[in-house]
Amino acid sequence: MRLTRDLAENLDALKERLGVGTTFDVLVREIEVGGRDAALVFVDGLVNDESTIEVMRFLLELKREDIVPQPVEKLVRRGIPYIEVTKASTVDEVIDQVLAGPMALLLHGQDQAVILDMRQYPVRSLAEPDLEKVTRGSREGLVETVVFNTALIRRRLRDPRLRFEMFSVGRITRSDVVLGYLEGVANPELVAEIRRKLDSTDIGALTMGSQSLLELLVGQRLNPLPLARLTERPDVVSAHLMEGHVVVLTDTSPTALVLPANVWHFTQHAEEYFQNPVVGSYLRLVRFAAIGISLLLGPLWLLLATMDGKPPWLAFIGPRDEPAVPLWAQFFMLEFGLDLIRMALIHTPAALSTALGIVGAILLGELATTVGLFVPETVLYSAIGAIGYFATPSLEFAFAVRLFRYFLFALVAVWGTAGLLGGLAITALWFGFTRSFHVPYLYPLVPFDGKALARLLLRFPILHVGVRTAPKQHRRGPYPNQR
Repeated sequence: MRLTRDLAENLDALKERLGVGTTFDVLVREIEVGGRDAALVFVDGLVNDESTIEVMRFLLELKREDIVPQPVEKLVRRGIPYIEVTKASTVDEVIDQVLAGPMALLLHGQDQAVILDMRQYPVRSLAEPDLEKVTRGSREGLVETVVFNTALIRRRLRDPRLRFEMFSVGRITRSDVVLGYLEGVANPELVAEIRRKLDSTDIGALTMGSQSLLELLVGQRLNPLPLARLTERPDVVSAHLMEGHVVVLTDTSPTALVLPANVWHFTQHAEEYFQNPVVGSYLRLVRFAAIGISLLLGPLWLLLATMDGKPPWLAFIGPRDEPAVPLWAQFFMLEFGLDLIRMALIHTPAALSTALGIVGAILLGELATTVGLFVPETVLYSAIGAIGYFATPSLEFAFAVRLFRYFLFALVAVWGTAGLLGGLAITALWFGFTRSFHVPYLYPLVPFDGKALARLLLRFPILHVGVRTAPKQHRRGPYPNQR
């Protein structure tokens, strides 16, 4: 429905659609501008009070000759002392804008509304993300307001090719979603594909913010492997943009989605780049070892402990006496118990979390071994695997590795050596056939690119890490199909 030249008719339509008079926070302030009846429509709490008062004072002081013969055009071009001013021609446009935070100005005799973007969202202060802490470096993290997040990124990446495209996603929520990329550096096919998905999506609401958007973009169902890197650090986002990746930001969510992603993105951490290259390389190799230990140590020990005819130098592996509970069952119980404690710690107030951790350690450790439920070795190797789990930078990837560990435990318990080898082969094939936006999950290992793989396994000096200026100028970037 288009706006008409009758102010009363326009206000009646807006009041009915917005529930003015029923809902307390949608306000209509009727004023006079240049001798004409006018009205301001806005949501209380989403506009900046001081800016609104200044604009209203200026509007009330306007005379008729200041706004004729084209009131809306003159107000937009020189009549309103504010930066972000646009126009709207339909009732739906006005409603969308008002509910998003801007204020609408309607004048009698005009079939267009003036939109003043004076919104001011409630926002928390900048803080370091809990999951991506560093001993050195920036303490800034993304927040729940998308405009602040784009400012944090542009502050670090002052490149004129940086593009931030805005989309409105969700029939009910109309959530603001931003697509960010470096023009001429990012794969244009990838940008076009993500833009198409954001434009054509038919979803009611992004109820869980970035997570809802992630499932919408990658469409994963039964694959536990994460197909996008999630980060709350603006410096990490900037680094990925310079490498040619695409970033998707969602209003009300402090998490950025980095696309596409492969397995190596979930093994890197900003801490490595705040140490010198030798120390950073050491930390990265330790992290690779921790991830491998978290996946393989428990199933491998279970295999050796239950194997018949072990060589003498492996005779120390396994319990001396027959355990009351099968070893495979002990591992499953311990894994389940660790997950239970982790979930309980999330829901426990900070003042009680330490006490809960102590209680959990006593229950799964000392008391359980004393009563004979567990043997000490299973507790030991489960604890070492848990340390490797917590040393994994990406929580999503750590969860996926944990599920694969459950899978290996089950196969070893049923088929022994053949089960472990078969499980590792299935795991490798699962990784190999997984793709994120047509990018192989194991690249640059499969397909092999030695130079790129070396830069992932070791922490090279920052000044020696090249920044791509255009896909065609590089033999192979993050996208294997580029030349």
